[in-house]
Amino acid sequence: MADRSENQRPRKNRDKAKEKRLGYLFVAPSLLLIIVIAIWPVLQSFYFSLFDLRLNSPTKSETHLNYSIDLEQYLNQYPFLLTAVENEIQQEHSPAAFKDVKEKLTSMDKELQQNPKVKANYKKVNDKLLNYENVDANSSIVPIDKKTAESIQHSSQQIYKEVKDVSSKTKLNQGNKLVGLSSGLTESIVKPNFVGLQHYQQDLSNQRLWKALSNTVIFTIISVGIELILGMAIALLINKAFVGRGLIRATILIPWAIPTAVSALMWKFLYDGQNGVVAKIFEGIGLVNNMADLLTTQTGAMFSIIFTDVWKTTPYMALLLLAGLQTIPSSLYEAAAIDGASKWKQFLTITLPLMKSSMLVALLFRTLDAFRVFDLIFVLTGGGPANSTETISVLAYKVMFNQTNFGDGSALSVIVFICVAIISMIYIKILGRDLLGSNGGKG
Repeated sequence: MADRSENQRPRKNRDKAKEKRLGYLFVAPSLLLIIVIAIWPVLQSFYFSLFDLRLNSPTKSETHLNYSIDLEQYLNQYPFLLTAVENEIQQEHSPAAFKDVKEKLTSMDKELQQNPKVKANYKKVNDKLLNYENVDANSSIVPIDKKTAESIQHSSQQIYKEVKDVSSKTKLNQGNKLVGLSSGLTESIVKPNFVGLQHYQQDLSNQRLWKALSNTVIFTIISVGIELILGMAIALLINKAFVGRGLIRATILIPWAIPTAVSALMWKFLYDGQNGVVAKIFEGIGLVNNMADLLTTQTGAMFSIIFTDVWKTTPYMALLLLAGLQTIPSSLYEAAAIDGASKWKQFLTITLPLMKSSMLVALLFRTLDAFRVFDLIFVLTGGGPANSTETISVLAYKVMFNQTNFGDGSALSVIVFICVAIISMIYIKILGRDLLGSNGGKG
């Protein structure tokens, strides 16, 4: 018997190992999907945040780890600048100064073409420009060593300075053209735009970020807190059996079903300082001193977005809590009523303890939604007045798209992700502890 049990034990271990591998095999596609959909965009944003990416700057519109020369930019300036300088020399306008400029131009071009990679693409790019053809980035952007890049950058800046000085002192035939071409020549060198964690350092020391974070936290805590209380009250009401309950349940979901941008625009008209119906009602009951205060003062604007968010998302909270209420057996309330417990006592001793998990799930969803709020505030207040309602998502949008600063905007997006991840971990830890505690109690 002992030998048989010893032989069966390794077989059980092998079966368990096989089941474990099979379980991992089933979970692997889900994990891969999560990585592709959720983690990869965050990693990409983090990568972009390490660079000074600016769409309004030709030399910073892409990530560059090394020095390079933009041959399209260079050849759009150099030949015309050289021709214009030769014309000024022929006209005897400061010939000594322009001869020096010409010598520097030819010397710089000769040094540049000593690079084999540059020489291979130089004529190709120049021919395309002469034929008015599009130049692809692979041909135009050519890597060069740091020493050559710094030398060309120094020479082009000296040429620009000399041309500008001569133009200011001497009347030239093409003075503005010379200054413009020499200025454009200085932008032909593409420098590495890797800045590391500089964006995070700047953002975390920027008062605007902390103001946006405080606005986000205030909005999240107040709106989610009110929605929890009102949502619980509505869920308790519609959980009762009465005539027309189905119609009432469907009706209260209408605010949540309306797209956020549409409801925000609707409330913007209702809050209008001249013709807004809601603004007029609030002024009439003394909630505000003036109708215009709702969207033009800092306190009024914050109240307006919270009131709108509560109106829109309380039905969603009520729906989540209603699902939890319907899992509570009615026999518990009947037994409590027989024992003489009041409705309030039943709520405290039965409803709240058994609703804890459902409430945590509802709070998790709503907290994450509220913390990432963008469209409601963007349409309703735009983050104003004076950035008083600007949340971190709105700030990230403004930096990334309005300022076309993709590097800093990506850093702000990563900060949003970190905050959301921390909130999620806190809720999940509390929720997991609660579920383990309830399972332990059953055991």
